[in-house]
Amino acid sequence: MINFPTCKINLGLNILFKREDGFHEIETAMLEIPFSDELELHEANIDSFKTEGLEIPGSGNLVTDAVQLLRNDFEFPPVAIRLNKMVPMGGGLGGGSSDAAFTLKAINEQMDLGLSTAQLENYAAQLGSDCSFFIKGGLQLCTGRGEITEPLSIELPKLHLLIVNIGIHVPTKTAYSKVVPSKDKAAISSILQLPIEEWQGKLVNDFEISVFNAHPELAEIKTDLLNNGAVYAAMSGSGSTMFGLFHQQPSSMEFSHTPVYEKWVQIGA
Repeated sequence: MINFPTCKINLGLNILFKREDGFHEIETAMLEIPFSDELELHEANIDSFKTEGLEIPGSGNLVTDAVQLLRNDFEFPPVAIRLNKMVPMGGGLGGGSSDAAFTLKAINEQMDLGLSTAQLENYAAQLGSDCSFFIKGGLQLCTGRGEITEPLSIELPKLHLLIVNIGIHVPTKTAYSKVVPSKDKAAISSILQLPIEEWQGKLVNDFEISVFNAHPELAEIKTDLLNNGAVYAAMSGSGSTMFGLFHQQPSSMEFSHTPVYEKWVQIGA
């Protein structure tokens, strides 16, 4: 079985308050975008996991964590997993979370575990804050620490999306440590009802202030996107991937700093 774990961008991100459990209460709209890894899973004699494509730092991986999480409650044969990593890591696109969620879905289907969507979301939430979103994907309002999801029935127009990363790594813990939470914010779901031309300045990612202070190059990339015709530009998640939404794809783009990667995809109707 071959699956294609997608990734996401954040359309607005409000950090409301710090909770007693140490996490922050957030509100964000996550939008699944058609840029994916490749995940192959099949029965085998022993469990195995190998990766191709982009190098994955560290010794742990959410894919193997997902397998073990299901093994704690179910018996099923060993699985061999091959992950061709194409979505860059550490940029706020949620690629690792997606890989884990798609692993849960693949095992559930292939091993006939009979888990419902709600049950899969519960397992995914145990793996990471963004993982639950990828069980259904689409456009969802995510609250709590990001694991509580609600589909949004908002029709986006056909748009060209450009994601850009200039190679700056922003640790999530560091990004949160420099944010001042506030509950006094307009609801993201209400802002998304406005024409996209009215989003800029209203649909805000709270991480941008602290992250841009530490890395002003990212603010310059955002300005570059707007100067090149984006109707909306922002940072995804806690960074450092920037993105712009365009009605028409420009014939050429100029950036203040050379991107490590840039990717065009189409979204909307």
